[in-house]
Amino acid sequence: MSLATPLYAISLMYGAVQKIREFAYRQRVLPSYRLPCKVICVGNITVGGTGKTPMTMHVAREIEQLGYKAVIVSRGYGSGAESRGGIVSDGQSLLLGPGEAGDEPYLIARNLPEIPVLVGQNRYAAGLRAVADFQPDVIVIDDGFQHLRLQRDIDLVLLDHARPFGNTYLLPRGILREPIAALARGTACIFTRHQAHPADPAALTGDLIKKYTSPKRLFCASHDPYYYVINAGELFAGHAPAQWHTGQAAGGLSKDPVFGFSGIARNAEFQNTVKQLGLDAAGFLEFPDHHRYTARDLDTILTQAGNAGAPRLITTEKDLVRLAPQNPFPLELIVVGVKVEFGDHLQTFRAFLKQQLSL
Repeated sequence: MSLATPLYAISLMYGAVQKIREFAYRQRVLPSYRLPCKVICVGNITVGGTGKTPMTMHVAREIEQLGYKAVIVSRGYGSGAESRGGIVSDGQSLLLGPGEAGDEPYLIARNLPEIPVLVGQNRYAAGLRAVADFQPDVIVIDDGFQHLRLQRDIDLVLLDHARPFGNTYLLPRGILREPIAALARGTACIFTRHQAHPADPAALTGDLIKKYTSPKRLFCASHDPYYYVINAGELFAGHAPAQWHTGQAAGGLSKDPVFGFSGIARNAEFQNTVKQLGLDAAGFLEFPDHHRYTARDLDTILTQAGNAGAPRLITTEKDLVRLAPQNPFPLELIVVGVKVEFGDHLQTFRAFLKQQLSL
């Protein structure tokens, strides 16, 4: 018997549970709660990286530019503060390290030092704490589309433009967290990782998406790389550097080869980014997603870099926060991050947010 058969059976049961759960919230059999401020959720319906963290940061910046006070709330998956909740940043200082805060919340707080960031598995309780402590106009929820216990004013559903639904099967046969029909709950869908910024996002849609989403509520965004350098022997800084360079400026780096390593959902994508930056990659070492680096891991990285003849290292921002306890680094370390760009669609997206928040 093919492995696909039992996986398909399990996916059917998983889908049935998801439908029952959503129905129970919709019919108020299970309670949901509203916070005394606007709530924007950035989420998806698939497992794997669709760019929720950089989109959350982009949306929070947009909210602030529109004149609203923003606070970000994340679950802090796998962190020390996940179950009890905690304040990662108060908008002035970092209060929790990556182990207590979680990788993504710490990275958000590090890159947005002026915006408070809280974590907690119970996003409603974390939201109440945010309201009490910081009086936000808008709370941005990172990765909360399936967290139906908290009511939202805007649901932004991210879809990887190249494979929005994978093989269209639910877990574990496919990558869908929920049936595709869950898109109907969304306020807008955003195709991520699209480099061309097409004038008409509807051109990317298939019949499945058109059934649940209006073409007027479709957007496209790209992930544009940037980088900064931590010199050999330099201590890891709590806040992200004030200056960083775009991918187009990567030619300014020395021509010495680099050795790359990463432990993210899509290690291959990081490796492609390194090559797109025009860097000479002597080799790569892959770790599982959310891998916590140890001193032994760093020794292995340095040994393999030496064997490959690479005097420099390169990794992602997400990996940096998990590698930080091992600093200072004995080799130059190039750190690559991604920022969201809407290109020609930015003003349309900004007007959409403004209009939705005024309702």
